[in-house]
Amino acid sequence: MTLGRDRGWVGSAPGWGGAARHSGEQRLRAGTEVTHLCMPGLAAPHPAVTLSQPRELRGGWVLPGSHCALGGAMCSREVEAALLRLEETFSASLAHVNTRILQPLLLADPEPWEPRGREHLQLLQQLLRSSQQLRQLTEQSLQSLLKRLHQPRTTGLEALPLLGSADGVLQVHLEYIESYTSCLVAQVFQQVAKGKREHWLAQCRPLQKYLAGMSFEGSVDAVLGQALCQPLAQHLQQYILLLLRLRDTLRKHHPAQELVINAITLYGNLQSFLQQALDQAVATQALGHSLSSRLKDSQDIPVTAIPLRAERVLLFDDALVLLKGPNIHSFDLRLVWVHPVQDRCMLRVVTPEDEFSLCVRDPQDLVVWQWKVSQAVCQALRGKKDFPVLGAGPAPSEPPACRSAAYTFRTKGHLCRATYEGEWYSGRPHGKGTLKWPDGRNHVGNFRWGLEHGSFGIYLVPKAIEDKFDCYKCHWQEGTMQGYGICEYSSEEVYRGYFQAGLRHGFGVLDSAPQAPQPFRYTGHWAKDQRSGYGIQEDGNSGERYIGMWQADQRNGSGVVVTQAGICYQSTFQADKMVGPGVLLSEDDSLYEGTFTKDLTPEGKGKITFPNGFTLEGWFGSGTGRGLNTQGVLDTAALPPDPSSTCKRQLGVDAFPVESRWPGVYGPFRVFMVAGCPGELQEALLGFHVQRSRVPRRAQDYLRCERSCLEDEAGRMEDALEELLCHREPAALQRYLQKALNSTWHPLGKLLRTLMLTFQATYGGFGANKHLQGMAQGEVKQHARELWAAYRGLLRVALQRKGQALEEEPEDAETRDLQVHRLMLPLVLPSFYSELFTLYLLLHEPEDALYSQGIASLSLFPDSKLLEFLDVHKHLWPLKDLRLTSNQRSSLVRDRCFLSATECLQKIITTVDPREKLEVLEKTYGEIEATVSRVLGREHKLPMDDLLPLLIYVVSRARIQHLGAEIHLIRDMMDPVHTGGLYDFLLTALESCYEHIQKGGMRLRRLPGHWDLRDLS
Repeated sequence: MTLGRDRGWVGSAPGWGGAARHSGEQRLRAGTEVTHLCMPGLAAPHPAVTLSQPRELRGGWVLPGSHCALGGAMCSREVEAALLRLEETFSASLAHVNTRILQPLLLADPEPWEPRGREHLQLLQQLLRSSQQLRQLTEQSLQSLLKRLHQPRTTGLEALPLLGSADGVLQVHLEYIESYTSCLVAQVFQQVAKGKREHWLAQCRPLQKYLAGMSFEGSVDAVLGQALCQPLAQHLQQYILLLLRLRDTLRKHHPAQELVINAITLYGNLQSFLQQALDQAVATQALGHSLSSRLKDSQDIPVTAIPLRAERVLLFDDALVLLKGPNIHSFDLRLVWVHPVQDRCMLRVVTPEDEFSLCVRDPQDLVVWQWKVSQAVCQALRGKKDFPVLGAGPAPSEPPACRSAAYTFRTKGHLCRATYEGEWYSGRPHGKGTLKWPDGRNHVGNFRWGLEHGSFGIYLVPKAIEDKFDCYKCHWQEGTMQGYGICEYSSEEVYRGYFQAGLRHGFGVLDSAPQAPQPFRYTGHWAKDQRSGYGIQEDGNSGERYIGMWQADQRNGSGVVVTQAGICYQSTFQADKMVGPGVLLSEDDSLYEGTFTKDLTPEGKGKITFPNGFTLEGWFGSGTGRGLNTQGVLDTAALPPDPSSTCKRQLGVDAFPVESRWPGVYGPFRVFMVAGCPGELQEALLGFHVQRSRVPRRAQDYLRCERSCLEDEAGRMEDALEELLCHREPAALQRYLQKALNSTWHPLGKLLRTLMLTFQATYGGFGANKHLQGMAQGEVKQHARELWAAYRGLLRVALQRKGQALEEEPEDAETRDLQVHRLMLPLVLPSFYSELFTLYLLLHEPEDALYSQGIASLSLFPDSKLLEFLDVHKHLWPLKDLRLTSNQRSSLVRDRCFLSATECLQKIITTVDPREKLEVLEKTYGEIEATVSRVLGREHKLPMDDLLPLLIYVVSRARIQHLGAEIHLIRDMMDPVHTGGLYDFLLTALESCYEHIQKGGMRLRRLPGHWDLRDLS
């Protein structure tokens, strides 16, 4: 049966718009009705058109009646001549059909009240095109037969299109059949020829000479149907008969024998297909009348739907339809899954929004219905009817569980009215797909069991402003954003970080719009879409940086504020306001402890410690003018503070324990390891990178956004774990860790880059402040410990995958720290060195200034004078190293003594690794001893009394800038195993040299007259 598209009596149920297929049997067995409908385009013939049904006999098709229906046995030449006459007749009939029926029908004006005039016109145009193609094919066949009859030796039977190109001929016939049946189902002939009976009868009468038994009784649309269908039906009958005769005339092993047998089978199936298509149209027309009368002729059938309790179940080519009174439930067959229920005569039907069961009386009916529905689903997925005819040939394949289709949801929920296009599995969106809502929202990504789920889904939310969107590029879990993601807001703010249940949660970075009135960047923790926990926010206008605790998007708890003016203060905040006492440090190292106002004016009880050591303790308040009123005690008896004591003036170290500063960064990595390091979750837990752009984009541009790296994460994770197991020896492990930390995709590399981001946000840029050095150096060590723990976790996972376990016992704190300083810290330190060393420079700037003065003063001495000034014993002077010209004196030569040691020490600034810096210092000591041994002509070990003056000489000649910062960084970052050893001894000696040079610079300015530096040059 066939239903036309968009019929008025169909309603608007999705999926109803195609026609359905019929098996050619109204009852497969007694007492059982199976209704199976077909698509428009496979329509019914006029009742007057009758076709004799062929029967199969010994592999061939024969017609009822005499075996010698064409006059007895025929030779091959006679059969070919008969085929020629058959093609001539069919071509002439098609020419009359085209010129006298189809072309005039296209010119006929539809009735003004007919709403489907345009649809009818399109169907007629398609019918005319297919008829013209069929005539062209017939003419080609005619010409090939003529050539065969005139040149039988050069033209073989395989050159005939009806034999050599049987599949192509078959396709042209199928297109004509579908075009004709579509017109018939849509009642095109009835509507176009209405009221013009005599005119169209006159147009059809010339066809009588080609069509035997053509009747002009009945309605005009019936006559037109005969004229368009009967020539093809009779032509196919004669085709089959003549091909059978041709087969009989060929010898057994003739080269064309197989081609003839194949053609007989194809044309026989085509004839059956034509009859079935016509039968389906009749059934569809009857169904149309039944539906238009609201199913007054409905009858009980043995198939029922539970729980919908449908009165009638209809199977179309593109839809499964349940009828219950005036209600229609239509289901797109491309999205219908059918499963038999074990031990019951029932089929469970799954669709995108409904599940129901089809119940039958006995198992045989169950098999029939399952076969019917499965076959119809397969055909709907292929987009065309099967050929051979339904019911012929081998058993059909099962419909695939995974499919691709588009569907618009109707029920309530977050998918209501959304159109999904993509992959499906068992009635649910499953795989890659796209969701589009009527309000402009879009989601592109992966789905699992009907929900957004998986890596990198793009969600676009339109805003009221034209072409403005919030664009979320995130990982999804069960319908919500979960894990790492990036959001580009319509306000031009950009968030990069973690989500939980669709809200910003965990670690994340929020950048304001570049042109915002108050630009900012927040780097820190979030909870339920609000800044909460430890975080850093920098004001783009003032440059002020807040480092501390947050709650509900407000500063709350301990916090440190750094200004571009060099002022740094620590206080307690509540609801974004300072409460209670705090510590205020100015750029000149003045220290205030007490309460102060928002504009950093002391107010209330407090104490000021000045750089010269004086203290002022009492009560402070604003004066009447610009001054500061105070009542208290000024203590001037204190001695000037040691410059090195500034290192004690550090903020935030106790307020923010280093272990609890960045749980939002370490946490996802720990979850990743506990989960067994699945590659598909690496991006969700450790982040991904996409191209950044501040240029406004259109909606479709957001949906095309791609990550810069699309390789298979799971495969690369497996390779990384395999490689890890092959590099467990110290030297190999160091190479592996170096490679992993430098990688942009390795978990350790991703973790390190996130830690670098937090470090730069806290200590880099204009907000760098010397009073944060203690926090920074502790944080670098903590990051090294966490990265070592991460390596151990990856090693544990790699061994577990091999069914092994770590041989070592769990590390104690001492063993862990040794491994961290020996292996991890030297590899990690370069990533943080720039910001960290800047803090050391700022912190030790006063001492380095004195050191620079001392270096400048000592550089004026010639070598011999400097050695004498430093009290170096003369027998240790390497005067033989001085190569003088005739007009030079040894007393005037500079930078020649201990030259190898000087050059060696200068290499201390070429590396950032504390261990390598200590090795440079050790080599310098070796060069000094080697020079002395050469001077003395024997091996000589320098005692401390002799070493220190020589080392001071070498340091002064090396002229290393910021030596104080270098020394303190080495001391803070060196491996604890060297404490009390040679490296510790040499570093202590270098510190003594550094202090002597500072004091030497001051002393040289007060030397007696015979040490007048002007006389030394």
